[in-house]
Amino acid sequence: MQISASAVKELRERSGAGMMECKNALVATEGDLEAALEHLRKSGAAKAAKKAGRIAAEGVVVIVEGEGAAALVEVNSETDFSAKDESFTAFADAVGRTVLAARPADLDALAAAPMDGGAESVETARQNLILKIGENISIRRFEIRTTANGRVGAYRHGSRIGVLVEVEGPQSGLAKDIAMHIAASSPLCVNEDEVPQELLAKEREIFLAQAATSGKPPEIIEKIIAGQLRKFVGEKTLVGQPFVKDPDTTVGKLLGKDTKVVGFTRYEVGEGIEKKEVNFAEEVAAQARNV
Repeated sequence: MQISASAVKELRERSGAGMMECKNALVATEGDLEAALEHLRKSGAAKAAKKAGRIAAEGVVVIVEGEGAAALVEVNSETDFSAKDESFTAFADAVGRTVLAARPADLDALAAAPMDGGAESVETARQNLILKIGENISIRRFEIRTTANGRVGAYRHGSRIGVLVEVEGPQSGLAKDIAMHIAASSPLCVNEDEVPQELLAKEREIFLAQAATSGKPPEIIEKIIAGQLRKFVGEKTLVGQPFVKDPDTTVGKLLGKDTKVVGFTRYEVGEGIEKKEVNFAEEVAAQARNV
């Protein structure tokens, strides 16, 4: 059956799928545009399921701010090449707006929510994007922070690191600066009380093993270890770290005793995901196969 170029063009504009995908869908549905659109959507769902097992460790973090609230989202792709695609970044931004507006309870609720600015669900939009880009696309995680008595600071470094921090008290106006500090210094938690005891025990064990061969008396070793643990806690806790804009003071001293960091969230694209090694030439070749 002869399929006109104008029909292929219209289907591409409506679906966002590739030219050959659109042509094949029109052939399969004997030129019926609406049926071809449905065919592409079903194909997208099938492709999404097929690609779901492939590692998606690249991508972007998105921050969307509102009145007294902000949303932080990580959306992943398989390659950095696709993470820069306009369709991908537009999808990630829309997911961020949806998270802030809908306040979903979890990823399943987000998938079922109507995508911001459209009637289709987030999951349908994701499947359609997989059809267009030809890679596994996943929404890995999101966080919403709200405050009624303070300020939510937000900072995004490039497209790969994002931070939200909730600050209450007279110095809450420093929230964005604190978010910037967290992006740069990656603290483990806010203060010493939040450091996991098992982590402290492990560090103490390491320091003790290092000091065992020093020949120093046990009481001296204990003092050395105590100092090492204090240094460790200072390096890992937000309030104990030297402030990134003024290393002569700590974040805790900067905020003062009457200002409290309620909590923070820091996302870095792909952290904790075992990545496959793909060189740039292979990325380009992979993209070319999906055009």
